[in-house]
Amino acid sequence: MSTREREQRLQIMLDAHELSAIDDFRFKFRLPSRAAAIRELLKRGLEGKATGAVNAGSRSKDFGVIETNERSTFSKDED
Repeated sequence: MSTREREQRLQIMLDAHELSAIDDFRFKFRLPSRAAAIRELLKRGLEGKATGAVNAGSRSKDFGVIETNERSTFSKDED
């Protein structure tokens, strides 16, 4: 476990379904906090496969934790 100090704060807005997905992940893996769960998800995501190119004109609100057909922001060319 790293002992470095965290100096930066990151604020994000989530809807109820996104927060529930994070909480479910947290409890499934017995993580001590939401922040720890989010850090673990970020770590896994950064180590994972690229998702594809972002569609032109995408906005921050278009990126969600729970992907739906209406909120598909990435092209599906890379599989």
